[in-house]
Amino acid sequence: MNQRYRPLIPYLILSVLLIFVAVFAPFLTPHDPYIQDLEGALVAPNSENLFGTDRYGRDVLSRVIMGSQTTLCVSLLLLLIISLFGSFIGAICGYKGGQIDVFLMRISDIFLAFPQMVFAIAAAGALGGGLFNAAAALAIIGWPKYARISRSLALTIRSMPYIEAAKMSGTDSIGMLWNHILPNIAGPVLVTAVLDIGTIIMELAGLSFLGLGAMPPTAEWGAMMNNGRSMLQTAPWTILAPGFAIFITVAIFNLLGDKIRDVIDPKNNH
Repeated sequence: MNQRYRPLIPYLILSVLLIFVAVFAPFLTPHDPYIQDLEGALVAPNSENLFGTDRYGRDVLSRVIMGSQTTLCVSLLLLLIISLFGSFIGAICGYKGGQIDVFLMRISDIFLAFPQMVFAIAAAGALGGGLFNAAAALAIIGWPKYARISRSLALTIRSMPYIEAAKMSGTDSIGMLWNHILPNIAGPVLVTAVLDIGTIIMELAGLSFLGLGAMPPTAEWGAMMNNGRSMLQTAPWTILAPGFAIFITVAIFNLLGDKIRDVIDPKNNH
């Protein structure tokens, strides 16, 4: 294996492990994350409930594991949608130019003019809350960044000699975008997307923490922190467990993004 790929392996394994836990969460929970037992409410961590129980007697560890499916899977799906959509729009604008470029970039400028989280809160509130509406609000404000990145890359690529050669060989616009533009902007977009996983997770959890995301009794890390915030002194495990899950997940994906950037960066390709 190439020496420069080795630092990437540990973080890639950890990221795959996180995704595995999220996908198979219903089969990995030691207890049912939704069954309430008021007699066993707010039990401190013990051998039976490793992360204790919440105010309704639900096992916190089980809810953290199940919450990974809600938080991580929704975040990854959302990121996939906005990165593909934004990159495609940016590639079209950068390659074609003209009025379509002016029109779509002015729309992106409007969205970029707003603070992302403030706009997401306003949009999620206007849509009525809920996990789907929270994701939609983040999608509305998230795609312009990818459009801008891919447009700037496409502007550089379209002046390359091989693009001129492809035009002379009779390649049409769709073929040019599919075979030459999009493959050459994939690397920087991938790095940006991986680094954005942590941001999307925190924003989605933030909306749920504010009551604009996942609705009870759905297990979601931000909603769990909101549920336990009033018990920080009496039952700190109810808020620390999901908070630590967010911290670990964001850190792993940020480190993975850094390592991928180091691998892709031409200056490191010795």
